[in-house]
Amino acid sequence: MGDLGRLLKESWILVEEHQEKVAGYFYARMFLSRPDLRDLFPVQMDVQRARLLNAIVTAVQTLEDPEKFGDYLRGLGRDHRKFHVEPEHYEVVGSSLIEAMRAYAGEQWGVEYDQAWADAYAVIASKMMAGADADTNPPYWYAEVLAHERRANDIAVFSVLPMQPLEFRAGQYLSIECPRFQPRLWRTYSVANAPRKDNTLEFHVRAVGAGWVSSSLVRRLEVGDMVRLAAPMGSMTLYRRSTRDAVFIAGGTGLAPIKSLLEELTRYNRTRWVHVFFGARNREDLYDLAELNRLAARYPWLSVVTSCSDDPGFAGEQGNISDVVARYGPWNEHDFFVSGSGTMVKATLKTLAELQVPSIRIKYDAFN
Repeated sequence: MGDLGRLLKESWILVEEHQEKVAGYFYARMFLSRPDLRDLFPVQMDVQRARLLNAIVTAVQTLEDPEKFGDYLRGLGRDHRKFHVEPEHYEVVGSSLIEAMRAYAGEQWGVEYDQAWADAYAVIASKMMAGADADTNPPYWYAEVLAHERRANDIAVFSVLPMQPLEFRAGQYLSIECPRFQPRLWRTYSVANAPRKDNTLEFHVRAVGAGWVSSSLVRRLEVGDMVRLAAPMGSMTLYRRSTRDAVFIAGGTGLAPIKSLLEELTRYNRTRWVHVFFGARNREDLYDLAELNRLAARYPWLSVVTSCSDDPGFAGEQGNISDVVARYGPWNEHDFFVSGSGTMVKATLKTLAELQVPSIRIKYDAFN
């Protein structure tokens, strides 16, 4: 993959600063050649515009580790069944992508770049199609909202019941769509509980800026509404045989998958100490602290440390949660699970690297 990887990176540099224009051209070209594909996408394309392009580019640039990303791409293929993607659609996407890049790369674009992207995209498409073909589940599940609670001005906790059982592992995430408010707009959220006998799923959502889906889930969703859920994805799961103590680091609603992992641990853990670090801007954003404290009171192996980065009167720790973790320890022999915003996860990974925690012991999720 060495030469291929070099060609992909070299060619991407030629168009990187024109990403938005490349994305616009990409969709225009795709819809021109196949007008029927427009119906698979949301009416509002502003947020969507860069998503598919970014997903493809990220996948292509990580092809140098095919085993690691094979599972990811198969999962992506399963997930794309929710869009009613057919095998012939992959070909249109691939040719539109290469044409869009060629249009903005200028004179330095050569035939070898065409071939490199075609080869890389063929690998991606084949793995995604294999994942879709092997999936015996429905493309998505309908689920009824059973409970909905506002925990802060922009945070809601709600639970749903899928009409058919939906199998997942603690720590995974899935896509949600609200057909009543934002049809064909899907966003990923982590499940906040381990699998339960009653099949219910809980979600923690923050309304983000102009986020169409998150705002609807927080401010408009009601008990009795129906949502659609896509296939679960993600590998931030527990390795049951590990005997190492664990550190869970959560920022804001990044607490959701941490809660899921904790619930699984309450069912079998007797020997591992578990330290939860939960950080937010202010005390209102520590929206699930009462429940965390109840768990810590019930299970002697669990401890909880909270921090606020912008609430001087808060009685707990002060500062970013990544810095707070560094004040505790030592952490030489622990498994780490990190979940939160992209900025929070990046800062935490940097801190853990400085603390010389081996990356193989760190699992993280930056979707929340």
